[in-house]
Amino acid sequence: MFLPPLIIISLVGNYVIDSLVVIGCFYAFKVAKTGLNLKEFYKKHILKVWGFGFLSDFIGAFVIFLVNMFDGIFNLNWRFVGSVNFNPFESVLAVIVVLISIAVAGFFIYFFNYRFVFNKIEDRALRHKISLTLAIITMPWTFLIPSKIIY
Repeated sequence: MFLPPLIIISLVGNYVIDSLVVIGCFYAFKVAKTGLNLKEFYKKHILKVWGFGFLSDFIGAFVIFLVNMFDGIFNLNWRFVGSVNFNPFESVLAVIVVLISIAVAGFFIYFFNYRFVFNKIEDRALRHKISLTLAIITMPWTFLIPSKIIY
């Protein structure tokens, strides 16, 4: 997902999904009550949400990278490493590793949005709801798609 030409598809896809979720959160959590209109809210936050989201995806992918790095050091089972990289559903342990990488990315999506993107929203509960919604919906669920389909 981070290699050309797929990175362009990932960047555009993430932007579209992030946009839909930001707009959805605006209406679902009645952000208009804070004094912001949709256009102002969207323009003020979308690039940060998108950028931090992609950074979080990289951080989550680092977990998968670590498996590859540890393979070189500890000679891990080749089938496990191959499953993590190309089809996590070939191994229960590979699914767990990929889910951990998705969860790590989700944590950072939440953290960055709560701490840096929506930090001007004084209502902490509202900031939490928006950040958590973005984290859950925009986590890199595509890590579960077997990449052997693409390559």
